[in-house]
Amino acid sequence: MYFLKFGLIMLIIFSLISIVNFILRKLFKIEKVKNKFFSNNYINVLHRRVDKWNRYCIAIITILIWSLFIFNDLSYLIFIGLTVPLALDYGVKAFFELKYSDYPKRAIITLSEMLLMLTAAIIIVLQLERWFP
Repeated sequence: MYFLKFGLIMLIIFSLISIVNFILRKLFKIEKVKNKFFSNNYINVLHRRVDKWNRYCIAIITILIWSLFIFNDLSYLIFIGLTVPLALDYGVKAFFELKYSDYPKRAIITLSEMLLMLTAAIIIVLQLERWFP
């Protein structure tokens, strides 16, 4: 039953993100940029380097947070472990889209995705705490 609720929440989140992206594209007249599925689309070499170091730091921080969570019952660390990496990843992407991209308006869509994903992470963490007290 938990997986059904989780799947339903994920379906609602991704459909909401798609709807918001569509509305923002029409509202701000933002061109749709074709990206390959599961590919890293870097703006320039600096973006690749910063993103690589960002992912290394996120991996180390996530491992530390999960190890602290396993050995101690610190459930608020799950919230930090989900939100901080999301905010860092989307923040770096939005910055490079705004400063160095050919499509600077694309940063608006990236920031809206970040806010929706952070909201989703908060909802999932709250649901996990309610499902598994």
